[in-house]
Amino acid sequence: MFKGFEIARRKSTIAAMVAFAAAAAIGQPARAETVLRIAMTATDIPRTLGQPDQGGEGNRFTGYTMYDPLTLWDLSSATKPSVIIPGLATEWSVDASDKTKWIFKLRPGVKFHDGSLFNADAVVWNVDKVLKTDAPQYDASQVGVTVARLPTLVSARKIDDLTVELTTREPDSFLPFNLTNLYMASPARWQTLFEAAPGDDVKAKSQAAWAAFAHDASGTGPWRMARFVPRERLEVVRNEAYWDTARVPHIDRMVLLPIPDANARTAALLSGQVDWIEAPAPDALPQIRQRGFVIQANEQPHLWPWQFSRVEGSPWNDIRVRKAANLCIDRDGMKNGLLGGLMAPATGTVEPGHPWRGTPTFEIKYDLPAAQALMKEAGYGPNKKLTVKVQTSASGSGQMLPLPMNEYLQQSLAECYFDVQFDVIEWSVLFTNWRRGVKDPSANGSNAINVTSSTVDPLFALVRFLQSGMAPPVSNNWGFTNNPKFDELAKKARETFEPGARDKALAELHAASVDDADFLYVGHDVGPRAMSPKIKNFVQPKSWFVDFSPVTIVP
Repeated sequence: MFKGFEIARRKSTIAAMVAFAAAAAIGQPARAETVLRIAMTATDIPRTLGQPDQGGEGNRFTGYTMYDPLTLWDLSSATKPSVIIPGLATEWSVDASDKTKWIFKLRPGVKFHDGSLFNADAVVWNVDKVLKTDAPQYDASQVGVTVARLPTLVSARKIDDLTVELTTREPDSFLPFNLTNLYMASPARWQTLFEAAPGDDVKAKSQAAWAAFAHDASGTGPWRMARFVPRERLEVVRNEAYWDTARVPHIDRMVLLPIPDANARTAALLSGQVDWIEAPAPDALPQIRQRGFVIQANEQPHLWPWQFSRVEGSPWNDIRVRKAANLCIDRDGMKNGLLGGLMAPATGTVEPGHPWRGTPTFEIKYDLPAAQALMKEAGYGPNKKLTVKVQTSASGSGQMLPLPMNEYLQQSLAECYFDVQFDVIEWSVLFTNWRRGVKDPSANGSNAINVTSSTVDPLFALVRFLQSGMAPPVSNNWGFTNNPKFDELAKKARETFEPGARDKALAELHAASVDDADFLYVGHDVGPRAMSPKIKNFVQPKSWFVDFSPVTIVP
């Protein structure tokens, strides 16, 4: 049976009921302002102090709303892939003579929400908050969600007020992509809170300042914090003074509610308590459409996998077992039968037509006889099952519907002589465990982990999982994959600054990983969300992220 399922369901439902009550309490706005109410899949409000937790959903709702990084994703198109564009940096280049040095030119005239000026000092301060352990603002709680996404960045140096030099441990052509994950928080606001904190102990004052900052946040983003109630709601309002006048929000206020249960989110939408829900319940889609609500979906740079342990003694060290698992899954059945069509079956981390696809020789498809034959060759059969344990969550950013999807896999893999067991934990805990790795006690005996991932850039898609140097605590090689061929190709891609040549190296790496069946490749999310027909001008990009600025609500 699905161990932990009922406990996780009960916890999720209780949290959903609390959040649902919060949604109901919002009621009608007291004045004629436009308010957008959104139900997230998260069990709690993602962290608000500058570096969000809870994966892509955290970045979507508390990162890109209140803060800006040096480089941004272009979220303006529903048909073209998102690409890197200038954010708080207007241009950047690598030093031709020393490719560990980058120069970033900063946008002039940008102000934080508290009115203080954004400049090179602010960039250095924000780099130091996660890298320089003796800096007063250093915050270990922000390190895990940040440094794993910036594994080669070692320092920042001010050249002048509008120029900074960033240094990497090794030549790294991925840096401009990775910097989309480092948000600029206001040093001035933090310093005020630090000075107001009681006592003389610098570390204690720093922790108190960050705790206060989370409730009184100041970034440079298009939305400003208005009200924050942990586990209940975050309200943000339009930043009239946003530096990009084309992206000043059209809506006055946005209310974000954590409702982790899909059925509770759907009920909140149908009853008019919210205007927009992430990941509606698939079996409710006909009713949602019949009631006139709009379903938005678009294939995202995303992978829903099982990531295998490759440490000594793992059952996944046998390539026949890894390939058998991949051949045992009817992905079309999951898509159409379980998810109402809201999934794209995976045949790798990226699909044919992508520049990183390459030409893998192992074809990931549903082939039950071939899967059973491989398992028998590996020594398993109807009377000798292979027990595997997977750590997963009951909900979470990009997790889609993890419990039903994993139960589907459990039943499917039973036909190929697998006995699948589960360790179901809360999403933010799972996300933390993912960074700790299979050797950490938090793995709780699991030999696979189910954490969905973005495939938007080379580090996120491939390198952080496949390069041996990305094992914890550096990044997300949870299972300690150690393949010299992967390492060689990852290094080649990282050190190649010409895009076409870099794509070629990444294509070789991807093909090699598919041929090695390095994951259980299941599906790609299409980011389904259901919303009121009153919501207009929303663009569903090919991204985990969303630009809320152009959204309007008609009376």
